[in-house]
Amino acid sequence: MQALSLYRRLWDRLFPNKWLLGLFLIFLFGIPRVLLVMNANVTGQTQWVSIIFTLMFFTPLLFLRKAGRREMGMRKSSQPLWLLWGFLLGCGMCLLLFFINRLIFGLEISNPFVYIASTTTSGDSSMIYFLIYLAIMMTFSPIGEELFYRGVVHQAFRGQLGDKRASYIDSAAFALTHLVHFGIIYAAGAWILLPLPALLWLTAMFFTCMVFNRVRKESGSILGAILTHAGFNFAMGFLMFYAL
Repeated sequence: MQALSLYRRLWDRLFPNKWLLGLFLIFLFGIPRVLLVMNANVTGQTQWVSIIFTLMFFTPLLFLRKAGRREMGMRKSSQPLWLLWGFLLGCGMCLLLFFINRLIFGLEISNPFVYIASTTTSGDSSMIYFLIYLAIMMTFSPIGEELFYRGVVHQAFRGQLGDKRASYIDSAAFALTHLVHFGIIYAAGAWILLPLPALLWLTAMFFTCMVFNRVRKESGSILGAILTHAGFNFAMGFLMFYAL
């Protein structure tokens, strides 16, 4: 008896080799995201980037059957304590990255926290604005990106390459899209590549994602990756508003 596919029938027909589906999804969502972030860095209109995160949220429903969604981690955590550890790990990784960049680059534009703060915050440090901004950072991005990268994309590569190699690919894809958040910057009316800061940022994002993957695995649920990502974003939001 043939095992029930994890994917909806349309995607089984179009992509018999699921790693091709993974590549298709990376480019399908990655290219528009890059363009929207680049536009936001020029215009200051960041709200349109949330559209990508919202669409990512629906990818498990659009591409996977119920069995596939469960397989990718949309289930109750088998190790709930790892959900708490994940959030704290996310905060800790962000703090470590902040101090490393502060030590190396000071408060110059080559510091990713300084640049990202300049493109995503209005300069209003009031508690109400901070809480609104933080609520967005801890929901749209962590939920959408983790369901997409650590969920659907990871699952697409996992079958043929195994869990470890699939983690390398989803982490690399995530890291590369974040080069337009920092690394390739818009300053003084021109696009500029910062080679060393970009390399450090790319490496940091890759290993951060590997931690997201580890917490997903240890917690037995994609929620572990989401909360770790939310912890990272929580610390980043606080640092950008109050530590710079």
